[in-house]
Amino acid sequence: MSETAKLTYGGAINAALARCLDQMPETLLFGEDVALPGGVFGVTRGLRKAYGERVFDTPISETAMLGAAVGAAMMGRRPIVEIMWADFMLVAFDQIVNQAANVRYVSEGRLSAPMTIRTQQGNAPGACAQHSQNLEALLLHVPGIRVAMPVQAQDAYDITLSAVANDDPVVVIENRTLYAGAKAEVQIGGPVAPIGGHRLRRAGDDVTVVTWGAIISSVEAAVDSTGVSADVIEAVWLNPFDTEAVLASVRRTGRLLVVHEANLTGGFGAEVVARVVESGVSLRSAPRRVGALDSRIPAAVQLAQAVLPQTSTVAAALVEITG
Repeated sequence: MSETAKLTYGGAINAALARCLDQMPETLLFGEDVALPGGVFGVTRGLRKAYGERVFDTPISETAMLGAAVGAAMMGRRPIVEIMWADFMLVAFDQIVNQAANVRYVSEGRLSAPMTIRTQQGNAPGACAQHSQNLEALLLHVPGIRVAMPVQAQDAYDITLSAVANDDPVVVIENRTLYAGAKAEVQIGGPVAPIGGHRLRRAGDDVTVVTWGAIISSVEAAVDSTGVSADVIEAVWLNPFDTEAVLASVRRTGRLLVVHEANLTGGFGAEVVARVVESGVSLRSAPRRVGALDSRIPAAVQLAQAVLPQTSTVAAALVEITG
């Protein structure tokens, strides 16, 4: 039965995790400090008390966490692992790329790995180079892994449910700057949606803007400041990516701008542009990408702002592409 609750972004994730633990007895939740402390960002607070030993803390070993999750998933559990920072996934990339992503293929479909990796990425004031990278493109290069990046509280709730219910490995990339933000109305208790899809945040005629992650707020501010009539498509799911929705929009607007917080070279924006160009759709101007400079992210706030795309950067690209 569906009902509405006012929740923060972090509260919506907590509610979704509670529902998974309540309705799917095979679900486990573990990671560094997720149980007794309630998570370093407070997202898992109260879940250990409610669900006992199915919610537990682990040693500081991402490789052990994810290796255990792969094995548990193959044996019928639905583990949810929290990796505190996306940067820390790199320690255990073998468990994601060579193990989890390969389970269905190497077992000829006899086994699957229904595991969810919750993590968060992106810059925050004072973050250092090892706590601020945007790594979605690395994951998107690997067949067999689903990737989502919710920003709104409702999407965070819905996508968490969809990820846990899915029978393949899913990485849900959150953003720590959003956890304790303003509360929003969230529909809880409704049916679990299949993975995939996008959100049309703005409708317009002059340009298609494709974006994902917390930078959506800068994109919307840039659209407002320039007065450009833009379709703003938020790719809440990056794999599967809704290519057809993007193509339908670009056929109408004739222009494409892709914006992401990750650095430009090798970013997923290049893949989006390639799919549009290779489709043969008629374009009125060359596609554009906006992303971070190819640099490490400085700890100093002012220097980080110089590296990362800002509202003004996006606004300038909008004006340039619409002529």
